[in-house]
Amino acid sequence: MSTQDFQRNRDNFCYRHPDRQSFVLCQRCLRTICPECQTQAAVGVICPECLRDQQKAQSPAQKKAERRWSRPRAVSASSGRPVVTYSIIGITAFVYLLTLIPGVGGAIQDALYYWAPLLYPEFRGTSQPWRLLTVALVHSGIWHVGLNMLALWMIGRSLEPLLGRWRFLTLYLLSALGGSVAVTLLSFTTPVVGASGAIFGLFGALLVIGRHIGANIAGIALVLGINLVIGFIPGFNVSWQAHVGGLLVGLLVAFIYTRTRALRQRGLQIGLLVAVGAGLVALLFVPVVFPALVIL
Repeated sequence: MSTQDFQRNRDNFCYRHPDRQSFVLCQRCLRTICPECQTQAAVGVICPECLRDQQKAQSPAQKKAERRWSRPRAVSASSGRPVVTYSIIGITAFVYLLTLIPGVGGAIQDALYYWAPLLYPEFRGTSQPWRLLTVALVHSGIWHVGLNMLALWMIGRSLEPLLGRWRFLTLYLLSALGGSVAVTLLSFTTPVVGASGAIFGLFGALLVIGRHIGANIAGIALVLGINLVIGFIPGFNVSWQAHVGGLLVGLLVAFIYTRTRALRQRGLQIGLLVAVGAGLVALLFVPVVFPALVIL
């Protein structure tokens, strides 16, 4: 083919920019398009006109899903394995094994479980605030720790890569703290053990974030509802107060994550999370300032 023949063949040039040589075809109309006119599709590239036609043909559900996924994410997905999830499971399992050692296990559990009066010098002459979080490390038996860690493993594998490691850890710790605060206010004299408050916080976060990205959350809501109801059934010996406290904090933290997704909002996000933590700590002063409001 001569140079003149090449120049006369319009298939060698972009149909929208006749002066631009190209050999890339739109995958729908098969017309030649230059790099400026190319839009990456599921398979190959398409031209602007075909893109408009494709968008017009989308159903309302498809448009909604596209808008959700095209927004800036609450956080950038972290790569690799859910390290925080596996680390929490490993540490919790290790502590549980330590509590099985005769002569040592009882002392470890006594040092880590949560009993609200131990937080206040006014009641016990000492203050042991670490128990607000270490309660999530000790459990009453193999079924207790097994079911909690199974739930953590199932939720963490999906939620941690979506949130990122530090945000996931913050969610877990604030939810655990929320469970302890709820026990303090609603069942002051009841000693508790277990990571259930933190687990319910993860459930709540998964509910909010799943709803936000348009996922089907019916199954999550059903499991969450069943577990909440079990806590209120007499004879199950379950701290529903910790469940409710962790759940409410998890819902709130997830709401913050979904509303502060942009990089420029990172400072706002951190500030709001600090405010949540400060608010939970402030609630711990209620038994001292307003003892009549505490449910014994």
